[in-house]
Amino acid sequence: MYVGTLSFDLLLGDVHSLKEKRSVVRPIVAELQRKYSVSAAEVDHMDLHRRALIGLATVSGDAAHLTDVLDQCERLVAARPEVELLSVRRRFHGDDD
Repeated sequence: MYVGTLSFDLLLGDVHSLKEKRSVVRPIVAELQRKYSVSAAEVDHMDLHRRALIGLATVSGDAAHLTDVLDQCERLVAARPEVELLSVRRRFHGDDD
């Protein structure tokens, strides 16, 4: 069994309130969950209206499949024009950890 996690540190574009922030972050989280069947949520910077930290996790029996899913998730977030991807942190845990 393999567990992979990603955390995306995002700078949001023209956002001036927490309500506007939610209207940007929620669709990203929902698309990650829908397209890739991962667990995803906003996990930090809840009180800042121009920053967001989105975390996701997924489990697979195949390391190559897990890497593919994480790569696709990263590309999806990086391609969003309304956010700037400041950093990505990837963790990969295998049976021998």
